[in-house]
Amino acid sequence: MYDHIGLKVKDLDASVRFYEKALASLGHVLCTRDASSAGFGPPGEPALWLYHSTDAVGPGAHVALRASERAAVDGFHEGGLGAGGRDHGRPGVRADYGPTYYAAFLLDPDGNNVEAVCMR
Repeated sequence: MYDHIGLKVKDLDASVRFYEKALASLGHVLCTRDASSAGFGPPGEPALWLYHSTDAVGPGAHVALRASERAAVDGFHEGGLGAGGRDHGRPGVRADYGPTYYAAFLLDPDGNNVEAVCMR
């Protein structure tokens, strides 16, 4: 549905480290990087953009990324925690969202709520 998403971040290096680890199991990689931005997505197709900003950045954005299997959701959570993310919901079925809605939630270094979800 979306073409790309952009998030403002205070510390681009810390955010890149977080997203590299958190998104690896979902098949997303760092596609491009310069001094003020970084783009992640499938190889050669950046769709999640991080922009360095000195503006006050606060929590509030929620990004949910599709995973092809539950193990990828688990890998997202483990990788993100290992790269400085904070647990915001361990991997598991969210029956209130749907009978097969398997998801995990992390807060990135700037407090954005990042989710990986598998519907199988």
